Amino acid sequence: MAQNTTSATAAPVPVSSQRFTWWVQAIVFLGALLSGAGAVIAMTHPAMLVSPGAEINDAAKVFAGYFAARNLVLACLLLALLLGRAKRALSQLLALVGFIQILDAAIDCAEARWPVVPGVLVLGILFLSAARKLGGHPFWNPKAWMENQS
Repeated sequence: MAQNTTSATAAPVPVSSQRFTWWVQAIVFLGALLSGAGAVIAMTHPAMLVSPGAEINDAAKVFAGYFAARNLVLACLLLALLLGRAKRALSQLLALVGFIQILDAAIDCAEARWPVVPGVLVLGILFLSAARKLGGHPFWNPKAWMENQS
């Protein structure tokens, strides 16, 4: 019969039992919600994703399908990694999603879609901030991506 003993040199808490801060969880849920909503909109009513009066032809529907697939996968992975408490993987996915948002904002600027730029840019910064929090190091530091962090 095994005994429960405690010692001063107890084993470290496994990553899977660590909790994320409330704001990181909120950002992940927000990202999953917005990505999932974008996927549903792209598949059901792609005209909502473009300027009023823009033609939705077969080519636009194909690209809307690609957009929906990308967003649906991102939404599902964000939630799965959060629920699985996969800290490093979630940090890396948040960095990816953050950089996607930053590039989306740059493209919105280049195409003069000014009303959406601030929101997209803020989302990108939030995702990168959450990635930084989970990674323990700035994402440009190799320690944030390495297996053995100290």
